[in-house]
Order: sequence, then structure tokens, then C-alpha cells
Amino acid sequence: MSLARVHNFSVSLDGFGTGEGLSRDEPFGHAGERLHEWMFATRWWKEATGGSGGTAGLDDAFARKFQPGVGAEIMGAGKFGYPGWHEDPEWKGWWGPNPPFHTPTFVLTHHPRPSIEMEGGTTFHFLDASPAEALEAAREAAGGQDVRIGGGVTVIRDFFAAGLIDHMHVVVVPVLLGRGERLWDGLEGLEKDYDVEAVSSPGGVTHLTFSRP
Repeated sequence: MSLARVHNFSVSLDGFGTGEGLSRDEPFGHAGERLHEWMFATRWWKEATGGSGGTAGLDDAFARKFQPGVGAEIMGAGKFGYPGWHEDPEWKGWWGPNPPFHTPTFVLTHHPRPSIEMEGGTTFHFLDASPAEALEAAREAAGGQDVRIGGGVTVIRDFFAAGLIDHMHVVVVPVLLGRGERLWDGLEGLEKDYDVEAVSSPGGVTHLTFSRP
């Protein structure tokens, strides 16, 4: 069976995966882009956004695992759009006409709408479903490839709580946010179910991987 994987998910030293005060102008609230600056500096990111240059070391090597072997993505309503996006029929996500997923992408929301086909192979499907039901639908669409659990914080936490995540790459960034959504709440003892490895990068972040034995 295909795996459910998380890649390039960043948290602060105090465990927050996003800040407080999310809005259309501030997708990560008061955190801004601080949790993702490590990724923006990589060669992989520069290439993916049409630029050049960037770092080619450890951070880049981890970042590049985002796409290979993934046939579908699951994300929460808060990753797809700002609070209240469901009231805007023209909203198609943060990423412009060619989103970076390039797969069928399932958005978990209490406000389903018709699917949206974008450029580059991304089609957004909107589901009001449990984690298990969403994973079943995504696996069917993935055609034997893995399913990426894309976030945000609540979605990843819910999939962990349901025992559905097989592999996770989380990046601990040396900033303190103090408020927002904390990834690890309610997941005490999670490490007992996984092989956990950690490696520090010269860029200042720590890459943690959780893999089922």
C-alpha cells in the first residue's frame, strides 16, 4: 500500500507550525515567512519558482524529497485559503494558476465546492471527510504512489492521532513564536511508534524524520 508522508513541514523551537492572526494578507499570521526561510534559500526552491542559485547542501537535499513518488496530496482548509475563503467563489488557492503540487489535491473543508482543475496537473477536490476517508480517496487517485499530507497543523495532528502517517519530515527552525497553532499538542508518546532521526544543518535548522519501523 502507498505511504502517507509529510515533507518540509516547519515548526518553531516552541512547536508552532503557524502564527496567530492568519488573514488574506498574512497567510502565516504573525510568524510571517520566518518558518520557511531555510527552504526559500535552497536551490530546489529557486528552481521551482523560476529562479537560479540557492544552496545545494543538506537543506536542499531534504527539500527535494517533496515531490518524488507522490501521486496525491491532502491539505486542510486553512492551507488552501484565508479564513472565510469558502465565501469567495473565485478563490483558487494561494499559488496562482500553476500550483506546486502537480497531483490531485484533496482539500478537507466543511464547505465543499466543485473541483477546480489548474495548470500543471493540480486538480483541487473539496471533501468533508474524516482523515481515513480522505486518505482512501487520495490513495485511489494516487495510482499506487504515495500520498503527501500537506498540512496545516490541525490536519497533520489529526492524521497522526488517527495513526495514519507513515513518514514525516519536520524542520525545527530556531525562532520562538509564542503563539499560534502548536503541532505536538495531544500527541504525547508519539515517538514510541516511529524510528526518529535528527540532523542539524549548517543553515541553522534541525531536520527530524519519523518513520514507521
